Amino acid sequence: MDDERAAMDMAAWIERWGEPAVLAMGGLVLGLGFGFFGQRSKFCLRAAVIEFWHRRFGDKLAVWLLAFSTAVVAVQSMILLGWLDVSSARQLAARGSLSGALVGGLLFGVGMVMTRGCASRLLVLSANGNLRALLSGLIFAVTAQASLSGALAPWREAVSRWWVIEGGPSRDLLALVGGGPKVGLLFGLVWMAAALWFAIRSGWSFWKWVGGSATGLMVALAWWFSYQVMAQSFEPVQIQGMTFSGPSAEWLMRVLAEPDKPWSFGLGLMPGVFLGSLAGALIGREWKLEGFGGAYTMPRYIAGAMLMGFGSMLAGGCAVGAGMTGGAVFALTAWVTLVGMWVGGGIADWLIDRPQPQAKLAPTGGAAADLARAP
Repeated sequence: MDDERAAMDMAAWIERWGEPAVLAMGGLVLGLGFGFFGQRSKFCLRAAVIEFWHRRFGDKLAVWLLAFSTAVVAVQSMILLGWLDVSSARQLAARGSLSGALVGGLLFGVGMVMTRGCASRLLVLSANGNLRALLSGLIFAVTAQASLSGALAPWREAVSRWWVIEGGPSRDLLALVGGGPKVGLLFGLVWMAAALWFAIRSGWSFWKWVGGSATGLMVALAWWFSYQVMAQSFEPVQIQGMTFSGPSAEWLMRVLAEPDKPWSFGLGLMPGVFLGSLAGALIGREWKLEGFGGAYTMPRYIAGAMLMGFGSMLAGGCAVGAGMTGGAVFALTAWVTLVGMWVGGGIADWLIDRPQPQAKLAPTGGAAADLARAP
């Protein structure tokens, strides 16, 4: 009954406001939740990757696993209950590139370590007053757009052609292993148990538990909301999940060249996340204007943002778009991308940030101190 009532309400909203406006409002609301809970829980793939490779298995890994497993469990549960059908989603139905997923994931992983945050984390930190994150986010958006349809597009297309797979069962990881939503749900529950174990080991924290789980729930609800709009729409609407690479490029073009561009879920999502994170920072008294401590750190952030921008478009999504949104529906390319991000992040951390034997003899100021203080 509740599902039927939601469908009726959705149809009424669409008839009154139109699909673009409804999608944008949904993106704004879910973005507010994602930004707020992501800020309060300190949700960050980069931090989780570093904890994993340093074998610390603490609260940062626990938060990411809670968010990821919650997204998987919620999405697969909705599929089992008949509330969601993702078979027509781009991540499953369209042709995909395994070479793009792997190379893009590796590049993105390296970039997020260099900028000290993935695309969604940069947006969250920007709302907290972090000017380093703001600059990195702008460069990320420019590079993403250049990779989509600009100067970098030929390179992206060339790498993507190395290993292409057709859409449908060959891109559905659950279909490839002979499983279905029940297998996906079981997999998510196993990882949720692991996340809870890591969370208990690292100590109780309200925002770790509630914030991490709620962040993942926002990702799952994005799938559900998009599906409801598609099912009740009078015009063709593509089902989509939460991602930040495409919307970043969309906002860039809207500001610079296409102010009349139709509204979309992603265009509503970006300001929603910013405002939600700002609210979280103000409530937690964590808003603080931060800039670069020295000129030596700026090249690192710029290079990292460029790698993330190109890598996300090559892989078909960012840490949230491919890693969580695509991972929750078990798209093969999304899982390849996610593995690439973890490996790329570990390699970058070892090459760039590993402790040096002579560090204790280094002066306390300068670039070394700047990097140590950077979040």
